[in-house]
Amino acid sequence: MKIAVITRMLRKDKLEGFGVFTHEILSRLVKNHPEHEFLFLFDRKFDAQFIYSKNVKAFVLLPPASHPRLLVFWYQYRLKWFLKKHKPDLLVSPDGGIPLDTKTPALSVIHDLNFEHFPDDLPEGVRNYYQYYYSRIAQIAKRLISVSEFSKEDLQKTYGVASEKIDVVYNGVGARFKPLSKDEIIEARAKFSASLPYFLFVGSIHQRKNLPNMMNAFSQFRSSTGTEMKFIIAGAKRWWNEEMQNAYENSKFKNDILFIGRVNDDELPKITGAAFALLFASRFEGFGIPIVEAMKCGVPVITSKSSSMPEVAGDAGILVDPESGDEICDALKLIAADESLRADLSERGIERAKAFSWDRSAELFWKSIEKTVSH
Repeated sequence: MKIAVITRMLRKDKLEGFGVFTHEILSRLVKNHPEHEFLFLFDRKFDAQFIYSKNVKAFVLLPPASHPRLLVFWYQYRLKWFLKKHKPDLLVSPDGGIPLDTKTPALSVIHDLNFEHFPDDLPEGVRNYYQYYYSRIAQIAKRLISVSEFSKEDLQKTYGVASEKIDVVYNGVGARFKPLSKDEIIEARAKFSASLPYFLFVGSIHQRKNLPNMMNAFSQFRSSTGTEMKFIIAGAKRWWNEEMQNAYENSKFKNDILFIGRVNDDELPKITGAAFALLFASRFEGFGIPIVEAMKCGVPVITSKSSSMPEVAGDAGILVDPESGDEICDALKLIAADESLRADLSERGIERAKAFSWDRSAELFWKSIEKTVSH
């Protein structure tokens, strides 16, 4: 087969949720299936590290699509033109987008529908783009992949997609995430938190990530316990807003809330593994990769009882109402005070993380490809 794959999200040193998924799946698929030809479609100059095997041929379709209007042009015109010219047997879209009137059978990955449930969190143009196109893509694509059972059910309820059309392919967790030695923890804390223990949040800084509630809960925790701890927030300030700024500025402990920006792939396992606990009380996630990364490191997890997060954490995390600062604060107090609970959550997390393997995910992804071309 000749398989066209959208690889816009593969950007050197800028892999986030969709990019990590794309990289981990494709790096395995192309090597596992050398009998097939893969056409990787970028929207800008690409790094050679993403050409994983000899059966990959790369194309750059300009212009770079970084704005809703450019996304429309790229998917509905440039990509459509490419498919007409090269006539691949299948189009695979790890970020979901496809031309609405393509004749090429398409497998689309729709990670989540946050833009339907939290529309006010996005700029109007971005929100309108996603709502218009993805409601149609869900119907037009020959097959869909979702990254959790929660997101699969959401596609069924919100867009009326038949269950049998959707395959679930979980995110995985890389081998570089593992428990750190005491010396490694000391070294990482010396670098990141002035040698003090810290709660950690990892992710893009976006309104639905619920950072104001987490910052307020951390401040409440510090006030009521007198414990000297930090709260490290690792992620790009892509959607920083006034509510976040106010929560930060009004905290008595703002000097202990550390924004360190996006952490590179080498540092992320260290800063994750040295955390006292992961605090990931997001409002809505299609999956929530940092949860699995923390569990694989043996780091206790506090996460939300909403959307996909209970499914991912299983019995290995403390679940909280993301809208309740008191509940988040109580979880911080509990995990800080109870050493045996921390040890139990650490063991459970390591065991739970075994359920999330990129090798297994790549196998399931390929099965979905086979279903798409065989029906």
